[in-house]
Amino acid sequence: MLDANIIRTQPEMIRQMLVNRNKDTEILDRFLSADSEWRSLTNENNRLRKVRNEVSIQISKMGKGDEKEAKVAEMRDVAEKIKNNDARMAELDLVREDCILNIPNIPHSSVPLGKDSTENVVVFEKGEKRKFDFTPKQHWEIAEALDIIDFDRGVKVAGSGFYCLKGDGARLERALINFFLDTHRKQGYTEVFPPVVVNKAALTGTGQYPNLKEDMYFIEKDEMFLNPTAEVPITNLFMDEIFEKDQLPILYTAYLPSFRREVGKHADTKGIIRVHEFNKVEMVRFVHPDTSYDILERLRRDAEELVEALGLPYRVLLLCTGDMSFSCSKCYDIELHAPANDAWLEASSCSNFTDFQARRARIKFRPEPHLKSEFIHTLNGSGLALPRTMVAILENYQNKDGTVTVPEVLRKYMGQDTIG
Repeated sequence: MLDANIIRTQPEMIRQMLVNRNKDTEILDRFLSADSEWRSLTNENNRLRKVRNEVSIQISKMGKGDEKEAKVAEMRDVAEKIKNNDARMAELDLVREDCILNIPNIPHSSVPLGKDSTENVVVFEKGEKRKFDFTPKQHWEIAEALDIIDFDRGVKVAGSGFYCLKGDGARLERALINFFLDTHRKQGYTEVFPPVVVNKAALTGTGQYPNLKEDMYFIEKDEMFLNPTAEVPITNLFMDEIFEKDQLPILYTAYLPSFRREVGKHADTKGIIRVHEFNKVEMVRFVHPDTSYDILERLRRDAEELVEALGLPYRVLLLCTGDMSFSCSKCYDIELHAPANDAWLEASSCSNFTDFQARRARIKFRPEPHLKSEFIHTLNGSGLALPRTMVAILENYQNKDGTVTVPEVLRKYMGQDTIG
């Protein structure tokens, strides 16, 4: 979340930021109104408490009589006023907190202005699109012909938007996960395996709650959620902790299944491009504030190295203000080329959240032993999301005879050169 003082002292900057992000500015007006009243009542209560303390001393020195009784009655009124103000301030605190939790992060100055994904900027495109001497098939056609994905039985078990990998499809998924994790370990990340379920505090810490609560699976009896991304449990492993400067940076990676309702996003789209449950390998970095934008470039390269090793054509987008996620200050998307429809599929988002998540999750570091602690900066990147990576592999590596060539870097994991 943002520092309340920034919202209070720079309201027009925040108002323009909300406009740039396609957000309703009413939330800013609600905050400013509640905050103004809260500060006014705070000042009044400070004044009343001072008066009460001074008069209490006077009363203790007074003898019995009408004057003392009048002062005592006056202080009862003062006490009641303080009590009423405190009650109102508690109500206003809830309003202020709700507003702050729903105001997005401030985009970096290098982020392009834009309303939606059509105004994202292509930074570069890399790798040659494959030229076929036959008509390339869709990924689901390839998968069904090879009997490596069972859509019907996945739906039977869990409903629309779910699927079942089988045989070499399951082995290809496992090979990708192992390859990603092994590569990230070489890049300096420590592998962790956090819980799949998360509580509301963790989701609040990374900004998914309350912003995306309707898009998550809620376990009502236990008041827990299925994680929408491994970013949530990894980042919140350090909730309420303070690091020493020499402990930074911290690099974590994890494989987890993730779950999203995909409300209003056509999760029943043919194939596995948009589904309710998907595997993903995540990278999370906890860094010194002075380095975070440089580290974002390094994080993006960590994800790119995976794509390049797989031999897939890809492009990098710099997202505009209207397409960035709630918590981001700057975000790159890495998209893989799927030749059957000549489409680009997002397989990774690499984001700098500055201190936005750390402030919500209360993750700090101490610049020097004698100095006050400060909020760290957090960054996150997918390395990579599995379904769309598999789509790109099946479509780019398909052969005329219906088989699929296994990318060279995955052959040691699968023990074979082709599928089919």
